Amino acid sequence: MKTTTPPAPLPQKNEIPAIAWFLVIVLALIWGTSFILIKKGLAVYSSDELGALRITIACVTLLPFALKHLRQASPTQWKFLLGSGLLGNLFPAFLFAYAETRLASGLAGVLNSLTALFTLLVGAVLFNQSITWMRMLGIVVGLAGTVVLIFSGDSASNFQNTSYGLYIVIACICYGGSVNIIKHRLQGMKPLVMSSLALLTVGPVAFMYLLTTDALYKLQHVPGAWEALLYIALLAVFSTAIGLVLFNKLIHISTTLFASSSTYLVPIVALMWGVLDGEAIQLWHIIGMVIILAGVFIVNRAK
Repeated sequence: MKTTTPPAPLPQKNEIPAIAWFLVIVLALIWGTSFILIKKGLAVYSSDELGALRITIACVTLLPFALKHLRQASPTQWKFLLGSGLLGNLFPAFLFAYAETRLASGLAGVLNSLTALFTLLVGAVLFNQSITWMRMLGIVVGLAGTVVLIFSGDSASNFQNTSYGLYIVIACICYGGSVNIIKHRLQGMKPLVMSSLALLTVGPVAFMYLLTTDALYKLQHVPGAWEALLYIALLAVFSTAIGLVLFNKLIHISTTLFASSSTYLVPIVALMWGVLDGEAIQLWHIIGMVIILAGVFIVNRAK
């Protein structure tokens, strides 16, 4: 009697490949370190100088790839590349730097967790992505944690300082828009090509602005300027250029929500660097972080 071998089971549609989990961990380490690098750069440079330097260096890093693949983008894709460059790179680079002039680097890393929530919200509002009541609950919980983190505890008496966290909230909204643009409008473009071309759309703007600042003067006359520039260069090369390529790859092989789930680990890495640098972590910081991550967890687990 002839027997037949049963066909191999088909892979699950929603199965997340192992490489995606690896990329999440690598990105969490890279991005979790970015906040302390911003803090070190701000020791010499102003927030706008740091933002301009960061984008300029990141653009130069990927410029050879951008020039090589310049013709791979269709005319209709350039507006989405510009949107990704603005929302995913240029605006957040300035917003995070400005926020950290008054906010501890560890807290900035915790607030970055809101990216996952705004990814879902922007997807629902602008890209017709489905959103359930459970996911809405997660968004509300996450925003409640943000309120606790920013406006509670000892710093509540200094509204001017704590309100700087709102700039990070705006940056996370920008990130959410960029993630959805990449997933829904630039799907199929190779991550390296997409990242280099997106930076190319904003790099010249950052460089032109940089020339109007005192950054070059500081390099020549201010002690510690070269050391601070090294921190910014590390931030630009790893957190912006390499991190962007890896993140775009992650979006292509997973979902937008899973790609933004690296924000689970980013706060831990950011807080660790902050503590090592002498930043005080209070109970209300921990409570706010737990509430935010609970909201992110609900959003990612909800069906």
